[in-house]
Amino acid sequence: MQPPTSPPLRIDGLETPVPLVDLDIVRRNIRRLQDYCDAHHIDLRPHIKTHKLPLLAHEQLRAGAIGITVQKLGEAEVMAQTGISDILLTYNVLGKEKAERLAKLTNFARITVAVDNDKSLDSVAWGAKFAQGPIGVLVEFESGANRQGVQNPEQALQLARLAIKQPNLEFKGLMTFPTTPHTARFLDEALPLFRNAGISVSVISGGGTQSAYVTHQLAPVTEMRAGTYIYNDRTMIAANAAAEEDCALVILATVVSRPSTNRAVIDSGSKTLSSDRLPSGQADGYGLLPDYPEATIALLSEEHGILDISRSVRKPEIGERLRIIPNHVCVVTNLHDHVYLHRSGEVIARLPVYLRGKTV
Repeated sequence: MQPPTSPPLRIDGLETPVPLVDLDIVRRNIRRLQDYCDAHHIDLRPHIKTHKLPLLAHEQLRAGAIGITVQKLGEAEVMAQTGISDILLTYNVLGKEKAERLAKLTNFARITVAVDNDKSLDSVAWGAKFAQGPIGVLVEFESGANRQGVQNPEQALQLARLAIKQPNLEFKGLMTFPTTPHTARFLDEALPLFRNAGISVSVISGGGTQSAYVTHQLAPVTEMRAGTYIYNDRTMIAANAAAEEDCALVILATVVSRPSTNRAVIDSGSKTLSSDRLPSGQADGYGLLPDYPEATIALLSEEHGILDISRSVRKPEIGERLRIIPNHVCVVTNLHDHVYLHRSGEVIARLPVYLRGKTV
């Protein structure tokens, strides 16, 4: 006699608040950007800051990505332990402690780092003395977003020359974020300087999901770093870079109170949704409610979300479960210990967010 079998766990049986990831949408998003990059002869190097999951990083690699991008050494250490062998660290490494960790990573993977100043380059060069293989170097330049990066082509060339002089360092090229029309203008000036100096620029690495599908029109990049595309979020919808049906991660929340006709309270606050908002004029509130598009998540405390449902003809009731597309999915991922992977509502895995909180 066969023992009784339990019915498969479905997402409506999970306690809320809970992050849900639709595997079919994830795979569709991965395939779409990989196909774009293949069509335009751009290497795809996904940024794993969005999902923070080795499982999905390996999905991206199987689809054709050449390697991954990380922001912190702690992220690189976890990913290298899972067998990922080509990692780009897009953050200035400073100090001997971090340089030593960088050197140890070369036991497991090919490592490239981005630098935008000579002190960071000195740290990387110190670590390279103890590395098991050459450490690649990209010089980061600023592309109009007022983030980090050298400010002019002459500074980029100077750093490249310093890198070339260091043993066990390999200058590979240039890097920026995001890819914008300013990127092309910088490269128009920089590439002739590098050619005249006899320095090869084999990699031009650009980034950003918002501009991902027009990258070939913006600048002659050879490599793309995009992260959010795997899940997408409300910011990508507002930027016309994705549609609601492209959003793979949603928060499932429950209405816990209806104190008035036009107000509902859900069990998801800033500790679930983050406090990130969209730029002024794009959209209001702290997330999109696909089933109640006229409602607004107007206020957040740590544990509660206050919904303005005054414009909703149909209003959510106490105990009802609501789907929320986050404003900024990368931050939301970092707020949760686990995500639930599902297909058509059937839970197929409870995944620890292994890279959560890797700040160093």
